[in-house]
Amino acid sequence: MKPSPVRSLHWVFKVADRSAMVGFLRDVLLMEPLRHEEFTEGCAASCNGPYDGMWSKTMIGYGEEDTHWVLELTYNYGVKSYDLGNDYQAITITSDRVYDNVVAKGLGTPLPSSSGPRPPLALTAPGGYGFVVAPGPVPLGGGAPCPVTDIALAVSDLDRSLAFWSGFLGFAAEHPSPSEARLSAGPGQCGLVLRQLPAGESLERGTAFGRIAFACPGEQLQPLEAAVRAAGYAVHTPYVSLDTPGKATVQVVILQDPDGHEICFVGEAGFRDLSRRDSSAPRLLAEAMAGDGSGAWWAQRQEREARMAALGV
Repeated sequence: MKPSPVRSLHWVFKVADRSAMVGFLRDVLLMEPLRHEEFTEGCAASCNGPYDGMWSKTMIGYGEEDTHWVLELTYNYGVKSYDLGNDYQAITITSDRVYDNVVAKGLGTPLPSSSGPRPPLALTAPGGYGFVVAPGPVPLGGGAPCPVTDIALAVSDLDRSLAFWSGFLGFAAEHPSPSEARLSAGPGQCGLVLRQLPAGESLERGTAFGRIAFACPGEQLQPLEAAVRAAGYAVHTPYVSLDTPGKATVQVVILQDPDGHEICFVGEAGFRDLSRRDSSAPRLLAEAMAGDGSGAWWAQRQEREARMAALGV
């Protein structure tokens, strides 16, 4: 089953320190909140992970979700840490403006394989999530192309993964090296890079594992689910309708690739309605962060860690 057309949408990060992550994405990578939603109980499709309590969703990026690949930050109230695995590798952003901002702040480390006066820079966001920022003439915002060019995930068997992503789902594939492949849902879209883990290293998802999302025509979701089952692949969440208070209802099917990477397919029409930019998003996010008490908790933790470090503990 090859859903068509497919549009690449976003990657989901679970964040423990919401204020720190938002501050990094806004002040270092120059992203902006596009919409913010609060929920009183866990998601039926485990969009916030295997948690049942209050949580929030913040979409943040460089432009409208109709035309830009963005990030989804899920924040579970009361959860203060997640264990990182080796599944997520990095997201690459190609923009002179972002690059210059990273350099001006004295951040980033040149990639080992890079050279020249403006090498791509690796940096780490709060929570341990990796990013790569490269120079490039892509402007930010408006109708400009999206500067988020790739997301890289680790896989345990590249050939097996390509059989699923390209052979079964129909993503176009480039194979620049024996240990890496780049998949695309279409021209100008954020690419998915699959990287073979070194021999002897197993894939670990930890508790911080994310999820990649795509849109396709809604009428294709149930046939896609049936085809996945018939082919012997895994369905994480069967076809379900998800409600967002005051906004559109979206139909969803969530698959798993051979390594357990979660792949969310949503109905295009409903998602376009849901994902309209909300001008009140920055205010709603700021109010939520100010009201949940986490800022004080993290400040106390940092103070305690500083005292312990001074004592050599």
